[in-house]
Amino acid sequence: MQELFTVNNLWMMVATTMVFIMHLGFASLEAGLTRAKNTVNILFKNTIIPAIGLLTYAFVGFNLMYPGADFAGSFFGFAGFGLPLPEGWDSSNYNAGYTFFTDFIFQAMFAATAATIVSGAVAERVKLGPFIFFSILYVAICYPIVGMWKWGGGFLNTLETPFYDFAGSTIVHSVGGWGALVGAYLLGPRLGKYTEKGMTAIPGHNIPMATAGVFLLWFGWFGFNGGSVLSADPGLVSKVFVTTCIAASAGAFGALVVSFLKFKTYDITMVLNGILAGLVGITAGADQMGVGESAIIGFIGGGLIVFAVVFFDKIKVDDPVGAISVHLVGGIWGTLAVGIFGELAGMGQFISQLIGVAAVGVFCVLFSGIIFFVLKKTTGIRVDELEETEGLDINEHSMSAYPDFNTKD
Repeated sequence: MQELFTVNNLWMMVATTMVFIMHLGFASLEAGLTRAKNTVNILFKNTIIPAIGLLTYAFVGFNLMYPGADFAGSFFGFAGFGLPLPEGWDSSNYNAGYTFFTDFIFQAMFAATAATIVSGAVAERVKLGPFIFFSILYVAICYPIVGMWKWGGGFLNTLETPFYDFAGSTIVHSVGGWGALVGAYLLGPRLGKYTEKGMTAIPGHNIPMATAGVFLLWFGWFGFNGGSVLSADPGLVSKVFVTTCIAASAGAFGALVVSFLKFKTYDITMVLNGILAGLVGITAGADQMGVGESAIIGFIGGGLIVFAVVFFDKIKVDDPVGAISVHLVGGIWGTLAVGIFGELAGMGQFISQLIGVAAVGVFCVLFSGIIFFVLKKTTGIRVDELEETEGLDINEHSMSAYPDFNTKD
């Protein structure tokens, strides 16, 4: 028994480190897809967000997300501030398969992801101070409450046909996606993005960096989904690895095909986001799908990204990195796909998935909308035109990522 416990616990800790690496992936992707003059700002946000996530999750979030059996079926519960030293914290309780602290640190790595998603969508024009304030509240309160609804035994878990989200297509990714949509809408587009002549592309400054970021994210996703098995079960972990990888690959191919048919060019940024769309899409049902179903989910997810990017540009919601398309659209698709494909497919499951998507969407839009709106009316959430033109690096951080080069364009 102890040997099995040790193996399970070790795998959970390895998976935790893999999820941690994803924050470097987000930082690299967002920095690469934005302009050089805002690189320090992007890296700063993606450095401070994991720190915010870990601290708030330790003192508030974990006990909001897992308040205990007394709150089963409810919308809200809170077990108190801080992390206790529970009975069995020294590994004497083998029932869970891992220690209390391993459970905490694995879940904490997920927590900061929601605000990281928002970071990319509001890049190049958001004020740093208000964004940090938003991130603290979003990670400390919004994400754990939504997580409690399913993973903490809340109301979505007690539907007649329980809502299903294996590793967080909705609970993690669409939570970030809804916040990103609200933030990008209230901020408005970057200067020069939309003119009377139409949409003007603002290319990122470092595609190699963005590509490296996507591969870091793909690598980390093996821990994100594989760790969500919550044990080192060889059959299930290996299955999740395969479904995750197949969906990512199909997402790349789906984005390639659709973007080529639509734009008659091979767009690397669409393929990169297609990979991520496949990963986000499979995350809700990675343990429930076969190889063929994973490929279908990934391919459709990759194709949807192309249409989503075009759609958001048409309604003038400026998202420099495609975060809304990947995490919101991809998250919704992956969540609904659980009711269409795999072992849980059926009308009852599909309806439960719809309920979950709608409930999370309404809550996150209201939560992020109130915070951003209050900040907009008080401190302001957008830098002035001169600061945006000169770049956030010089004006917010008094430094440049590339001091030996001209980064004003």
